[in-house]
Amino acid sequence: MPRRRTSSSASSTAPSAAPRNRTPQPVRVRRRSFGDFVKAFLAFVVLLVLVVGVPLALATQIGWPLPDGAPGLDWLQREITVKTFLNILTVVVWFAWAQFTACVLVEVKAALSGVGVPGRVPGSGPSQLLARQLVAALLLVGATAASLTPGLSQLGQSMEGNQKPSVAAAQQTPGIFAQQQEQAAGTASALAEQAGQAAARADGAAAAHGDTKYYRIQPPEGRHHDSLWEIADRHLGDGRRYKEIFELNKDRVQPDGSKLSEASLIRPGWIMEMPGDARGGELVEMPDEAPNVSEQVQQQISDYARTGDHAQGGGGSGAQGGGSGAHGGGGDNAQVSLPEQRPAPATPATPAPSAGQEHAAPAAADHSFGLPEALLTAPLLAAGLLGALGRRRRQALWQSALGSVGGRRGMEPPTPTGDAQDVQDALLVGADPEGVRLLDRALRGLAAALTAESRPLPVVYAAWMGGNGDLHLQLAQPAGKPPAPWQLGQDQTFWMLARADAERYEDADTAAPYPGLVSLGTMDDSRLLLNLESVPGIVSLGGTEADRTAVFASVAAELATNGWSDRMTITLVGFGEDLTPLAPNRIRHLDGFEDLFETMSAETRQRRGALGAAGHDSVLTGRTGPAQHTRWAPHLVLLATQPSDEDALRLAELAADAGRLGIGYLVGTEGTDLPGAAWEMRITGEGKLLAPLLGLELEAQTLPAAQRRAVVELFTDADPEHGPGGSDGPGGASGTANTPPFLVDISEQGRPAVYARLVGSYEIIGLDAPDDDRSALLHEALALLLLHREGVHPRVLSSALWPRGVTADVRDALLERLRAWLGTDPDGTPRLATDATGRLTLAKSVVSDLDVLRSLYYEATQGRGVGSRQVRGRLLTDALVLVRGPLLADRPEGRYRWLTHEIIDAQLPLLVADTGLALSEFHLEKDRAEKAIEALNAALRTAPADERLWHELLRATHATGDPDRLRALAADLVGRSGARGVPPRTEALLDELLPTWRDGVAAAG
Repeated sequence: MPRRRTSSSASSTAPSAAPRNRTPQPVRVRRRSFGDFVKAFLAFVVLLVLVVGVPLALATQIGWPLPDGAPGLDWLQREITVKTFLNILTVVVWFAWAQFTACVLVEVKAALSGVGVPGRVPGSGPSQLLARQLVAALLLVGATAASLTPGLSQLGQSMEGNQKPSVAAAQQTPGIFAQQQEQAAGTASALAEQAGQAAARADGAAAAHGDTKYYRIQPPEGRHHDSLWEIADRHLGDGRRYKEIFELNKDRVQPDGSKLSEASLIRPGWIMEMPGDARGGELVEMPDEAPNVSEQVQQQISDYARTGDHAQGGGGSGAQGGGSGAHGGGGDNAQVSLPEQRPAPATPATPAPSAGQEHAAPAAADHSFGLPEALLTAPLLAAGLLGALGRRRRQALWQSALGSVGGRRGMEPPTPTGDAQDVQDALLVGADPEGVRLLDRALRGLAAALTAESRPLPVVYAAWMGGNGDLHLQLAQPAGKPPAPWQLGQDQTFWMLARADAERYEDADTAAPYPGLVSLGTMDDSRLLLNLESVPGIVSLGGTEADRTAVFASVAAELATNGWSDRMTITLVGFGEDLTPLAPNRIRHLDGFEDLFETMSAETRQRRGALGAAGHDSVLTGRTGPAQHTRWAPHLVLLATQPSDEDALRLAELAADAGRLGIGYLVGTEGTDLPGAAWEMRITGEGKLLAPLLGLELEAQTLPAAQRRAVVELFTDADPEHGPGGSDGPGGASGTANTPPFLVDISEQGRPAVYARLVGSYEIIGLDAPDDDRSALLHEALALLLLHREGVHPRVLSSALWPRGVTADVRDALLERLRAWLGTDPDGTPRLATDATGRLTLAKSVVSDLDVLRSLYYEATQGRGVGSRQVRGRLLTDALVLVRGPLLADRPEGRYRWLTHEIIDAQLPLLVADTGLALSEFHLEKDRAEKAIEALNAALRTAPADERLWHELLRATHATGDPDRLRALAADLVGRSGARGVPPRTEALLDELLPTWRDGVAAAG
């Protein structure tokens, strides 16, 4: 695949903060050699023979193959001679020539225009592939790969907070931004004309600077744009030495008055000082040995040499004539908005990291606990997995409560251990649910605003989430001014939304516009999300099988659980059968390529027909207007193993039109040159995701095999049908599945030293009130520890108390205060200890009312109460008395946000409902209906939505023999049901107990 090079520049205005330059490190790219010229010549000869030679040979050697007149019936009865056969064969060859010639024209047009993927000539897969290879080989000597495929040339450009972008001239990537390409060509011509003006003023400078070598950035030639990588490759022998050139020249004033601030942003006409060992003939120009350049250029080199001490000159005041095109008023000539560099990093004393991550480097002891870094550094993936896991556990609780899984009523979710516990802690520490929420609201808000203006959604190739929370979308092409509060970013193809504006968005009733966005990794402090469904072709991923699979697993897991999509289908081929439990409704697994090709061929045809029937150009136009949550959902295919050459051609043909159909393909490859690959990436053993043709080098987001197994274990253990004890039936209910994680000695001798009331208002008995300035943090830390008797990792505690991060010394100081506040038991044992895994645990002498409530219910239903009716009634009554309201009812606003990750808000109402039902059953056994009603009403105050409580209340009220009371209760229940109506099971029970209840509803209506 040919190469893409992008050369652009930053403006001369520098921010006040110290800049931090990002210098991507692309892998070595092979430069054009003599062999390339030989290949180009051979390709030219082959094309000449096939396109010109074949028809000439047919015309001169065989002649006209068709009959001279209209055929009659006798023509069909003639004997088939050798001449007849040759004529038929000649017609076939003419058709084949015409088809191949059409393929050549299509490929040449696409290569020269650089717009998107070449059109597909019907029924000409192998012919078009041959034409593509020949045309590519012919253009190899004068074109780069970027001219043949769309790219992300500016995805890695730096982003500047909320400052207005400065204007700079830039050479835009061919193939995507056609209009800007023409503008860039105009600027290049002007610079070339300026460079050609003759004068001779370099002799004095030559003497002053000896043989120091300089290079002048060349104007673009055809599709080739100069870059520091190629300069280093040509003149230093290794493209990776481009950083040496960058260090020698950064922040030095160029002839047009601007400065070099990023290695990927250079302009024609700039001067580059070269390392002393640079070689390369006339392209490496020295002031004392440059007779073939103009006097003006010699003077520019001489003036530039005086800035060799990197003096910080005055910006653009000294711009030469060539600079007027970049900074002057003629804003229509190859000008785009580009920020100069990323904001300077915060000082170590300022804890201001992104949500869910610690700012300071964790203490060395933190790493000894073994929390997987892959999940700690993947906030969006962690948030999605954590949210999906919480929903799975809540679903399991409700299924258990409603009896859908026999005998597991009152099930406690299993406590993870080993790798699963480490992974769960990493999810809690690394998750950024606020970032997911803002991304989702921002994208849906954009879709709603465009719909209100009757504008279509633009095609978005990727998104960058900055460390400051700003969101940048890269568009496939300029789409005008974005709707407020969005604004143009570094150029016309970037739309930017500041975090402060995103926080003002409300939930919008519209379909998710870009559900195919998925995290690939980070560059500096920005995270890249690639929109897989918008790629006009295939995205290929190279590297070893283990490294590729880790990236594929991360992509699949995030797509399956992310919070910015509604519906999608994720097809996994060659890996990931174990990932299905993460999202059974989204993920499906196919065995091999034949199954994939059959499935995707049918779906591609169906989507083409559906779009045509609906009058849409692409799935994006189908997602605007009224919410279409069930239509135009993306289908993303992850093929981890490299297909055969024949299968690769079939897949390339299938993916040619995938971008507009909402179908994306990510394909693993062991080498390069995968047919139909629009964007090529490679994962290294060091965790770098490289896309040198796109100018990207990312810290890859991965999900290694060990972490993948642990994540799947968390989900399968939460499944009531497949988790531990899930197939045990009633026998399993009496085992560990129903045992609370912590049992309290409820006898008189078991009185705790410290007792915390969490169910209702938060109160602590047995401790003195802490200092006012630390009271809120200490109370919150103790509540978290009480809800996790299995232990809490220090980093989990830290991220819960300080969601936006904190330094390790602040965290450790709080833990010491917490230990001192809790004190020690009479035997000297500290009440806050650290277990063998490094997790914080509370002594058994520190308990909460929730611990007591669980223990009382367990003893009543599975302990001493099973054999004694009197004990059971007393224990259940004591348990219900403990319920004073919802959990932590008076918690301060803005604190205890970690509760959103917990399932205690689902567990507590179910536990209270189970207690009320058990006590009601206890009273009804002795026909004490009023006592049963009292117990059920007490439980309903905490669990008003539990249908089981209403059913038992109806039965208990019916047992009183008072029909008016039953009718009043039925009317109250119907009123509470609202527009949804009475649930079917409740309706059936009312029909049984009060057949006339509908008459009362009709009369009330």
